[in-house]
Amino acid sequence: MRLPRLRILTACVMAFGCAILSMAALPQRQSGNTKRKITVEKPDLAAIQQQTLDPNSPFYFPKLKKKYEVNDTTMTPEEFRNFYLGYMFQEDYDPYRQTPFAAKTAELRLKPTHTKEEIDTIIKYTQLALADNPFDLRQMSFLIRVLKERRKDMSAKIWEYRLEHLLGAIKSTGTGADMENAWCVIYPVHEYDMVQLLGYEATDAEFYEPGFDRLLVRPDENDTRRRDKSATGFYFDVRILQQQYELKHPEDADVEMLQEDPDDEEAAEEDEEEEEDDEDADEIPAE
Repeated sequence: MRLPRLRILTACVMAFGCAILSMAALPQRQSGNTKRKITVEKPDLAAIQQQTLDPNSPFYFPKLKKKYEVNDTTMTPEEFRNFYLGYMFQEDYDPYRQTPFAAKTAELRLKPTHTKEEIDTIIKYTQLALADNPFDLRQMSFLIRVLKERRKDMSAKIWEYRLEHLLGAIKSTGTGADMENAWCVIYPVHEYDMVQLLGYEATDAEFYEPGFDRLLVRPDENDTRRRDKSATGFYFDVRILQQQYELKHPEDADVEMLQEDPDDEEAAEEDEEEEEDDEDADEIPAE
């Protein structure tokens, strides 16, 4: 069973209606050998679930979260990958949970520049939002942008490092070319963040059972980076995302079942009518 599509469509509208990741905050190509190479490999999500829930594992989620929060630059791509994907199996995970702090800066997000007071407000609430949800890539991007405005370059670099490696964790899960190589995301909105990272903008969304989204894309005219932009769409694996949502919101799953196929409801009503006709026929005395 799939998630209520209304929620996904709502996320789509939100994504189309506003800028996703600030171009200033997108990871830039580094010179030399300082940039860690991303190894693309389909994730074993069952193993990641087991490892991130096991206190004796080096990939135990609280351990990875602690390393992340203290800006441990020794975190490996594999640790970032387990940190990102492993969040789907944590108790507080909800793919549609929204932080209450995002609304505090929504209007300021649209401004190209900000006053010192506005920057201080943005920094306060984006950091609160990221404390509430460390995987909110949009709040992270906005924070990087205003830190650069405020000339807090060292803080901006720390957040850029986190953003780059979280996006790298998504990119390491596949190529997005087809269902077999779909990227795994923990939030539907990250689908839009990924296509913008690659220099595209989403134009439409499609869903395929048993749990794949496909974003139709076109080249972003505002992206001047030189790269291949011949793709027409990218696939995302949201099966675990769906399963976790249904586990934590069974009431929505029940509603979806009832509303999923109106033809089934009509067929059931027809069966009931036939049964009533049969009962009436049985009650007519034989002549």
